[in-house]
Amino acid sequence: MTIKEYMSNHHKECDELLALLESAVEKGNWDNAVELNEKFKNETLKHFEIEENYLFPMFDEKASTGGCGPTQVMKMEHEQARTVFPKIEESIKEKDSDRFFGLSESLMILIQQHNSKEEQMLYTMIQNLLNNENDTIIDGLKSYEQK
Repeated sequence: MTIKEYMSNHHKECDELLALLESAVEKGNWDNAVELNEKFKNETLKHFEIEENYLFPMFDEKASTGGCGPTQVMKMEHEQARTVFPKIEESIKEKDSDRFFGLSESLMILIQQHNSKEEQMLYTMIQNLLNNENDTIIDGLKSYEQK
């Protein structure tokens, strides 16, 4: 498995959790929605953390970007997404499906655009630059994900 495949697969896992969460809210299953929201939020935040603390620093160092290249843009988008999670949680606590779906749609659009940039450009750049270390990096990603 390549770095790009591994990280893209993790995107899909997060997307699937959001779809399950939306389905629970649509059915009015608020207890399940609370649980699924926690899973979705934690998995997405873990993904951001893996990128920000493990993968991006390796790329920035090897590419000599000083952290001011494409990874900086991705980190800013992570911050945008992070601001939506408490609002989604609040809408679930209040059982406000209209607000929830407005927020989840906004987050989904942000994440889809973000993931597309990572999968189309950044992960390809990372793969090309760090390809000689692919297996070691995959092992590191797996162990980082277990934390």
